[in-house]
Amino acid sequence: MIIVLGANDNGEGGTFALYSLLCRHSRMGLLNSSHLEHEFVTCYDSNVSTKETRASLVIKEFFNKHRSSRVVLLLVVLLGTSMVIGDGIPTPAMSVLSAVYGIQIKDPDLHENYTVAIACVILVGVFALQHCGTHRIGFLFSPILIAWLLCISGVGIYNISHWNPDVVKALSPYYIYNFFKKTGKAGWCSLGGIVLCATGAEAMFADLGHFSELSVRIAFTGLVYPCLVLAYMGEAAYLSRNRGDLQSSFYKAVPVFIIATLATVVGSQAIISAIFSIISQCRALNCFPRVKIVHTSNNIHGQIYIPEVNWVLMILCLAVVAGFTEAYGLAVITVMLVTTLLMFLIISTVWKKHVFLAFLFVVIFGFVELSYFDAGLAKLHKGGWFPLVVSAVVSSLMSIWHYGTLKKQAYKVSLDCLLRLGPCMGIATVPGVCLVYYLCCPANVGTFCPQLSCIPSDSYLCNHSVSVFDCSKSSGQ
Repeated sequence: MIIVLGANDNGEGGTFALYSLLCRHSRMGLLNSSHLEHEFVTCYDSNVSTKETRASLVIKEFFNKHRSSRVVLLLVVLLGTSMVIGDGIPTPAMSVLSAVYGIQIKDPDLHENYTVAIACVILVGVFALQHCGTHRIGFLFSPILIAWLLCISGVGIYNISHWNPDVVKALSPYYIYNFFKKTGKAGWCSLGGIVLCATGAEAMFADLGHFSELSVRIAFTGLVYPCLVLAYMGEAAYLSRNRGDLQSSFYKAVPVFIIATLATVVGSQAIISAIFSIISQCRALNCFPRVKIVHTSNNIHGQIYIPEVNWVLMILCLAVVAGFTEAYGLAVITVMLVTTLLMFLIISTVWKKHVFLAFLFVVIFGFVELSYFDAGLAKLHKGGWFPLVVSAVVSSLMSIWHYGTLKKQAYKVSLDCLLRLGPCMGIATVPGVCLVYYLCCPANVGTFCPQLSCIPSDSYLCNHSVSVFDCSKSSGQ
């Protein structure tokens, strides 16, 4: 929240935004970013030093010299981006299902099918509201989330004072060291069971297009994080005196499952809107198929809604609820690792700080993330594989689409060839500017004119299938 949130690309956050920022300030990227080279993010113009450091020059020279390094960087970015999308399927499903599970705590005789049906109805309602836009949804959900956070923090304070006030000692790093020292490998593997506590951090970063940097920082550091710490400490205090309630400790310690269900709906919204932002960024850089992007705000550019993605996510989430019962945060931790690695390049080449600071950032945060990642691998066969498979499919789709886009852009026709094709295709030329709409596939064009050469890239608008030429410069035309 403090460091990474500052590495935004003109208000957009997420893995792809970091890559776009690198493309803007250097030639590390493979994507066509010529339209970005002469644009600068306003928040960096006045704060970032224009003086290149030695490390920055060495890193840029390395990427310029070795094309394979740029390919690897792009693949890593696509991996991180696909991991967010892959995590966006089980996260809403598991969040809502686990919240609805609180009903069974109150009514043990309730059949599991009814719990699944209730969760499916809630999910359909969440996705049906997406077309209203972030502003209206936020206005509706904010009171629910604030009530939930105040509730769990208040109950947490009560549990700490009532059951075990000594639990506050857990804030000391000594106890986690002592815990690992006594439990060894078993204690290390237990990190995989609490990795879901960290989910949502990457979603907040990707949601930066929907909210401002300041609002996210104030909300997280001033309200969300303290309330969560108090809630978890309260649950730990309760468990220390009621170890028999291990499987249902949350709803025994926080007996408000109705508000919990509503709060998980709000939490699901974060990852859904984050996926919209990420796919929009991928689409802008030709790494995702064309989708309809609906801007839901006249004031905030990043508030968008993508109908096709919304309904596909809903169907997949319902499928997960119906046939899948476990999820672990391997995808989220992988995204965090990718973000940390990209931040090394951002700090050293974009912010132009000393390479030691960038290395220190990677060591501190990377160690924590690798710890969770290693522990989560033990849960791979129990459900952690699902978001990874989805991520692999999405990553393959983006890679293939990007490859096809490059091949499409490489197919260009010269002005002379086009003028020779004019009479055959029924094109009339007049002095001035002409617009030629391509109505046939490239293979058919090749049959008309086998002597194909290049069109200047600045006059070829491939996204609209239109080419612009200045015909007045051609003699006799």
